[in-house]
Amino acid sequence: MLGLLVAGISTVGLLYATWKCLHQKPLQSYPNLQGKVAIITGSNTGIGFETALDFATRGARVIVAARNVSKGEKAASDIRKESSNTNVVFKQLDLASLHSIEKFTATFLEEESRLDILVNNAGIIESHGARTEDDFEMIFGVNHLGHFHLTNLLLDRLKEAPSARIVIVSSYVQKYRGRFNFDMVNKYNPQKLGPINKTYIESKVANVLFTRGLAKQLKGTTVTVNALHPGFINTQMAERLIDNTSARPAWRKIIPMGLIMKLFFKTPMQGAQTSIYCALSEELEGVSGKFFSDCKELVLTSEGLTSEEDADKLWDISTSLINSVKTKGQ
Repeated sequence: MLGLLVAGISTVGLLYATWKCLHQKPLQSYPNLQGKVAIITGSNTGIGFETALDFATRGARVIVAARNVSKGEKAASDIRKESSNTNVVFKQLDLASLHSIEKFTATFLEEESRLDILVNNAGIIESHGARTEDDFEMIFGVNHLGHFHLTNLLLDRLKEAPSARIVIVSSYVQKYRGRFNFDMVNKYNPQKLGPINKTYIESKVANVLFTRGLAKQLKGTTVTVNALHPGFINTQMAERLIDNTSARPAWRKIIPMGLIMKLFFKTPMQGAQTSIYCALSEELEGVSGKFFSDCKELVLTSEGLTSEEDADKLWDISTSLINSVKTKGQ
């Protein structure tokens, strides 16, 4: 019986892998980006790297923003070689540090005269209760508060562009969450939905609410903002996360998780396509405050993801948390 199951999974996997190769190739219909400037957070690896590589191939000046210096410099070097674009630079950015965010933005605003695209891509899945240097819960601090602060510091420069876009990489895991749990703001919740802790899911809800709140703030400007689900991506981090889950079916002892992910999960290049679509597609000119998956709009119906009241409340709380750190430092 187990042998039949394994054979069935292998057959389906082979067929699906063939379909992926044929139907999920990079999109090539986007405009040239010569003269434009883009920042992609967490672009030293995964879908962030692929997004940065795509922009660089189209001629953009690309800022590879990442925490790890050696990995970030290597990524920038690799992108320069693969794209034949020498206008790719690494700048250190630690989203777990307000000081690092402010240093990054101050340097950027001093050195760069324009900003056309900001892709808030970086994120972490697990923190085990760790706190940032500013005493924020690590997942919430990096996935939401860090990008919230970064984006607001760069808004004036984005507004100066003829047409600028902000892209926020969220996840459709937030569909399993109702309203944002404001009682758990800045707190770690180790409870899990499958292999993913609820704090991560809350941070993805926060991404969507931030998108809605920011879109409202940007009405009447030349800047738009949209969020997206990149899909389930074949990365080492995802493989470790799923393999660490306690409930393992018997077939997992025979078929390694890495093989399953190669067959059924998107590659980082494929996972980057919706980020690229949101940043570059002419179809989305003037479109703001929406959510996308597989390069198509995904209409969110949950009240917890569409509540303007929750979006406004999260905005006020986020501003207050950041201001409280600044006040302490004075």
